[in-house]
Amino acid sequence: MAAPEPRTLAAFEKAKGFMPLHEGLALYAAAVEAGALGLPLLEVGTYCGRSTVLLADAARAAKVTALTLDHHRGSEEQQPGWDYHDPETVDPEIGLMDTLPTFRRTLHRAGLEDHVVAIVGRSPQVAAFWNSPLGFVFIDGGHTDEHATADYEGWAPHVAPGGLLLIHDVFPDPKDEFTGQAPYRVYLRALESGAFTEVSAHDSLRVLRRTGTGI
Repeated sequence: MAAPEPRTLAAFEKAKGFMPLHEGLALYAAAVEAGALGLPLLEVGTYCGRSTVLLADAARAAKVTALTLDHHRGSEEQQPGWDYHDPETVDPEIGLMDTLPTFRRTLHRAGLEDHVVAIVGRSPQVAAFWNSPLGFVFIDGGHTDEHATADYEGWAPHVAPGGLLLIHDVFPDPKDEFTGQAPYRVYLRALESGAFTEVSAHDSLRVLRRTGTGI
C-alpha cells in the first residue's frame, strides 16, 4: 500500500484534528489510487489540515491538485460548550472560530502549500456553481443531517466514473446520533443509490467507488 512521505506523516501527527493514523493511511492510499484518473482530489471539511496534508502528498505524487473546502468557522460540535471545542482556534478579536491560520501553518510545516487549493466558503454555495469532474471526494464536514446531506448532494454528482467517494465518521450505532449517524445515513444512501459500490471500511472511514450513474 502506498505510504506518505515521512515529513507528511510528521505534519499529520502534529496537526490539530481527530483522524487516527490508520484511517489517515487508508485515506492516503485511496487518494493515490484516485489520482491515477488525472483529476483533482476534493476534501469537504478542512478544519486545521490534518487530513489535508495526506491528500496534498497524494496529489503531489499523482501530479494532480488537492482541493480543500471549509468556511473555517467550525462545525456544530466544535463550538463553545461542546466536547470538541478548542479555545485556541477562536479569533480573540471577533470571538468566532477561525481555523484558517492554523490550517495554513499545518501546510507550511509539511512543505505542501504548492499542492493545495484552499476554498474558503460554505459547501452548498460552492457546489452550486462547480462544474468539473473530480477523481476523489472526501466528505468530512458537519455532522447534522442538513450538512451531511448537503455535502453529499452537492459533491457526489461530480465524482467521475471509477472515482472514489469517501465518507468519514460513519457510526452505525444509534448512541452516536450527534457524531456519526448523519454520515452513516449518507453512506447508506450512497449504497442504495446504485451509483456507488463499497471498496473498503476502516473503522469510521468508508471508501466507495462510482460504478453507476446518479446519486
